[in-house]
Amino acid sequence: QMMEEKPKFKTVQEVVAANEGLPERYLQPLTDDREDQPLNGPVPEMDIPSIDLSLLLSSSENGRQELSKLHSALSKWGVVQVMNHGITEAFLDKIYKLTKQFFALPTEEKQKYARDIGNVQGYGSDMILSDDQILDWIDRLFLTTYPKDQQHLKFWPEVPTEFRETLHEYTMKQHAVIEQFFKGMARSLDLEDNVFLEMHGDNARMDTRFNMYPPCPRPDMVIGAKPHGDGSATLLLPDKDVEGLQFLKDGKWYKAPIAPDTILINVGDLMEIMSNGIYKSPVHRVVTNREKERISVATFCVPSPDKEIQPVEGLVSDARPRLYKTVKKYVELYFDSYQQGLKPIEAALI
Repeated sequence: QMMEEKPKFKTVQEVVAANEGLPERYLQPLTDDREDQPLNGPVPEMDIPSIDLSLLLSSSENGRQELSKLHSALSKWGVVQVMNHGITEAFLDKIYKLTKQFFALPTEEKQKYARDIGNVQGYGSDMILSDDQILDWIDRLFLTTYPKDQQHLKFWPEVPTEFRETLHEYTMKQHAVIEQFFKGMARSLDLEDNVFLEMHGDNARMDTRFNMYPPCPRPDMVIGAKPHGDGSATLLLPDKDVEGLQFLKDGKWYKAPIAPDTILINVGDLMEIMSNGIYKSPVHRVVTNREKERISVATFCVPSPDKEIQPVEGLVSDARPRLYKTVKKYVELYFDSYQQGLKPIEAALI
C-alpha cells in the first residue's frame, strides 16, 4: 500500500531565504539519540579501504589481494571507496560544480523542474507522507538517467548549459564502473563474474540524485538525511570539503573519510539479499553544518522491475541457510518504510 504524498510547502533553501527561523517540522526528538554520541557531536572516522577498481578483475597476486580487501570491507562495513575507476578528477569536479550552480539558481528557475506530487523525479525537498513526519534538511534533484527510454528530459535542467550532456556522459562512465564492481563483487565471493549483473537484468535502471544540504542554524537538532539503508547499490560522490556522511556500525556512528578522486560505493539492501547476508547494507545518515552547504551526488542501481531478487544459489548451503525471501519491486516498498523510519530489509528476512 503506497502512502499518499501530502501537498508540498517550501524547499529548505526557501525556508532559509525566508528567514523565518526554524520550522518545528525539522526538529528531531531529542530522546532518539545516544547520550554518548549527541547529534553532530564528535565521531570517530571509519577505516574503509580504497579499492583499486582496475585490479579487481586481474588474475595476478595483486588482484587477489584486492579481492580479499574488498571482501573484508563489504562484510564488515558494506561500503568501500574505489580509486582507478577511469573517471578523471577534472570530470568529477565538473559534476560537482554543475550541481552547485544548479542549486544556486533563483527559485523560479529551479521550479521549472519541480517534481509532481507523488512522483520522485524532478526538483524538490523531502517527500511528505504523513502529518507528523519530521523532515530532512535537504533539497534534491532526482533524475532517472538509464536506460534512455526512462529519462524524463523535462526534469533535466537546461541551465547550467552543460548540465544535460555532462550527466549523459557521467551516466555512461558510471555504468562501466558498476559493471566492473559487480563483477569484482561476484569474484570476491567465488561466484561466476556475471551473476549480480544478470540478477539486475537487462532493464536495470540508474537514478541519479543531486543533493543539497543548506547551512543549518541547529545542527544539534536537525538532520540532513535520517538514518537509512539504501535500497540498491549506490555510487556516491561526496562533498570534497564538507563532512556530514556517517555510517552506523555495532551501535556507534562513524564519519566517512574524505578521499579525493574516489567514489564511495555502498552495497545496499538488494545486494545484501543477493549475497545471502555476507555483504551488509550499511545504515547511514547525513548531519548538517552550521556554516557551510554540503553537496553530494548519488546514483542508485535498481534491478529491472520484472526481476526477482533472492540469495544467489552458490551462497546458500547447510552451513549457511537461506536468510531472505524472494523480493520483487523492492524499491517501491522501500520508500514507504523509509519515511516511516522502518528498515525495509527486515521485512525480507525469512
